[in-house]
Amino acid sequence: MVQKTVNIQIDKIASITKNLELKNEEQITDELSCEMGTVLAVRVLEDKSVYNELELPSGRMSKLKKGDIIAVALGQRMALQGFVGHLPKKLKTDDVIHLLNFGGVAGVCTSANVQEVGEPLRVRVLGGIIRDGKLLNIGQKSKFEPLENMTNKVPLIITTGTSMDSGKTTVATEIIKTLTRMGMKLAGAKLTGVGAQRDLFKMEDYGIYDRVSFVDCGVTSTANMPADQMVAVAKGALEHLSKSNPDAIMVEFGDGLMGRYGVNAILEDPQIQANVRFHIGCARDPVGAIGLAKGCEEIGLPLDVLSGPVTDNQVGKDIIKEQLGLLTYNAFKPDNQWLDLVMARWAMEYKDAA
Repeated sequence: MVQKTVNIQIDKIASITKNLELKNEEQITDELSCEMGTVLAVRVLEDKSVYNELELPSGRMSKLKKGDIIAVALGQRMALQGFVGHLPKKLKTDDVIHLLNFGGVAGVCTSANVQEVGEPLRVRVLGGIIRDGKLLNIGQKSKFEPLENMTNKVPLIITTGTSMDSGKTTVATEIIKTLTRMGMKLAGAKLTGVGAQRDLFKMEDYGIYDRVSFVDCGVTSTANMPADQMVAVAKGALEHLSKSNPDAIMVEFGDGLMGRYGVNAILEDPQIQANVRFHIGCARDPVGAIGLAKGCEEIGLPLDVLSGPVTDNQVGKDIIKEQLGLLTYNAFKPDNQWLDLVMARWAMEYKDAA
């Protein structure tokens, strides 16, 4: 039980803490933890011209200014484009750490794509936020628990990619729009990455009625998580969404197949593989597309369609067809060839079930 506390006025609350429903006035303590998900009050130490916004629980982006007091949560990030950072090994008030993403995950930055995102925003630790005498952690208000064995059979439509920003969310929203307009009831999940709501909100804009991510299981980031823990979180998310009986669940995997967020571990799980009905891969260029297709086939989940910037013009589409024999789909110039494949697969499944 925390002994010494002071009241603090918080200017902005990060979306990573959304399930805790923090208020603008909270209590803090100098008794801190370096555990993932620990909720801190920190002060912004500088102004930035790029990567200078915080995603609020509402999904709105708020510009950060020097002197702002914000609520964040400890975590890791292993981005190919952006920041790389880890949990602090020790932590006390007045220590300076970094904001690792716009969702409010904070840690110690060790590398950055400075040309794109600038230097990491420095923040000074004011204290750990407490409630009922206990230091808060986002895991204290989880929507679901990790699950060792998944029993539901809800079909999964999955999007994987060569890297972050390869077009996964864009193609997912177009697929969602098409299927919901046909009357299908879709839920959405993001199973890997670093905590933020933006991609799930985009899915919601196009028709999903329910959504969760690893954040709803108390995980700020899946970077460097043990494989068995990550798979259990993924199964818990899918089982949770299945309870409302969706026709399918749209699943996005943050980062790429060969990144540090554990995409492979989840895709290799037999129970998850058994529920996958349609697999969309996203790549920026033909070499990446070929590598992604090969990697997914080795895992046991071959691609059905290739999308992403590689399909932005006919050259990329032709190379994909020649080298891989796959359908291509461009979210900015959508066609419905993929839909015939999906409908045929669904029809066959219902026939077998009957």
